Amino acid sequence: MHGFSLKCFGVGDGTASADRNHSSYFYRLRGVSLLIDCGEPVSRSFKASGLNYDTIDRIFLSHLHSDHVGGLFMLMQSFWLEPRKKELSIHLPKDAIEPLTKMLHAAYLFPEVLPFTLRFEPHLPETPVACGEAKVTPYRTTHLDVLRKNFQAKYPGDYNAYCFLIESGKRRIAHSADIGAPQDLEPLLQQPVDLLVCELAHFTPEDLFTYLRDKKIGHILFTHLSRANWQRLPEVEKLTRQMLPGFKYTFPHDQDVVEI
Repeated sequence: MHGFSLKCFGVGDGTASADRNHSSYFYRLRGVSLLIDCGEPVSRSFKASGLNYDTIDRIFLSHLHSDHVGGLFMLMQSFWLEPRKKELSIHLPKDAIEPLTKMLHAAYLFPEVLPFTLRFEPHLPETPVACGEAKVTPYRTTHLDVLRKNFQAKYPGDYNAYCFLIESGKRRIAHSADIGAPQDLEPLLQQPVDLLVCELAHFTPEDLFTYLRDKKIGHILFTHLSRANWQRLPEVEKLTRQMLPGFKYTFPHDQDVVEI
C-alpha cells in the first residue's frame, strides 16, 4: 500500500439487506490502520481479508445505531480468540462508554480475559486525535437531533453523532458516517479534500448533489445508500452525472478497495 487505501467492509444502510453488509470502513495510511464503525458482520469481513488481528491501530465509532456498532462484540471476541496482542483504543461518544463496557462484561469479555489492553476514549469535538503520522478530528452532526428532541426527557443521554476528518501528510479525507443534512459536512469541506466518503440515506440525492457541486473534492464515494436509492441505483447514477459533471465518484460495493 502506497500512502493510502480504504477497504469497504460494509456499505449498507440501516435496513436488513441480502447483498450489503452494514457500515464498516478500514483505512490504511502511512503506517497506521483505522477502522471506522463496526456494523455486522465486520468480524467475518476482517477474517476473510487475511489481515493480522494486530493490524487495526484504533477504532472510531460515530454513534450507537446498531448498523454502526452491531458487529463490535463479535469483533472483540475475535480479538480475544485469535488472539490480538497489541493494545487498542476505541474512540466513541462519551455516553456510549458505560453501556458498551457493561455489554462486553455481559458477554464475558472481561479485561482479565482479553490478551490486550482495551481503552475507551471519548470523542472531543473538533479536537484531533494523533494516530501515528495521521490525525482524526471528530465533528458533531445533527443525525440524532430529532431523537434527542423526542426522547431525551424519557431516555437521558447526549445523543451525539460524529463525522470525521482524517489527515495524513498532505492527504485530507472526509468521512460523513451518518449525518442529518448535507450541511453537516461543512467543517470537513472548508478546504479541498482528496476523498469524501458520504452517506446517501437521510436526505435526497438532489439535496446532497446541490450542496456538493461547488466543493473541491478529488473523489467521492457514495455509500450507505437507502434501500430505495440502492434499488434504483442506475437512476441515481444518471442524476449524479447530470448534477455533478466533472466530479470523480464511485458507488462502492462491499469489499471494494480505493487507493490514492
